[in-house]
Amino acid sequence: MGSLRFWQAVVQDKSDFLPRVTSMLEESGVRYCVIGGFGVNAYSDSFMVTEDLDIIVAVGDLERVRELFEAQFRVREFEHSLNVYDPDSKMQVQVQLHPDVPGAETRAQRRMVSELSLPVAAPSDLLKLKVAAALEPRRRASKRQKDLADIQRLIEAFPDLRAELPSEVIERLFP
Repeated sequence: MGSLRFWQAVVQDKSDFLPRVTSMLEESGVRYCVIGGFGVNAYSDSFMVTEDLDIIVAVGDLERVRELFEAQFRVREFEHSLNVYDPDSKMQVQVQLHPDVPGAETRAQRRMVSELSLPVAAPSDLLKLKVAAALEPRRRASKRQKDLADIQRLIEAFPDLRAELPSEVIERLFP
């Protein structure tokens, strides 16, 4: 079983939701990049299962993405994200509405993630996003711990990024 099929089994994706979503984005020419745990997986030797695909879309493409997704999937808008669902999958896509790293999609690098070639945010952009999430006090503690683990995986893959960590994160990771 390949990594895509394994991941789909874990998230009970019976509809090929992930390949359908990424194909829609690619075919429409939307400028986007993968972030979050899925993005970290693209650079790390260790794979962690996540039930969502977090993406950043170029600001000028956001309305087009909304229309594309609404035509085929269930879409709910929240304060910071547009969440996309398919009834035959426990996976969800989260489109960040106000990314903390403007222009990340322009610095993205095409990487293999679960057997799919996807534009993935640059490691330093992923790190910035993960640090912001890990330090967000309203975020659930379990999510912040996962963010710290993702930061650790990025630092293991790119040791030079450690210099970009704020002292508060360094104290949590390297007590």
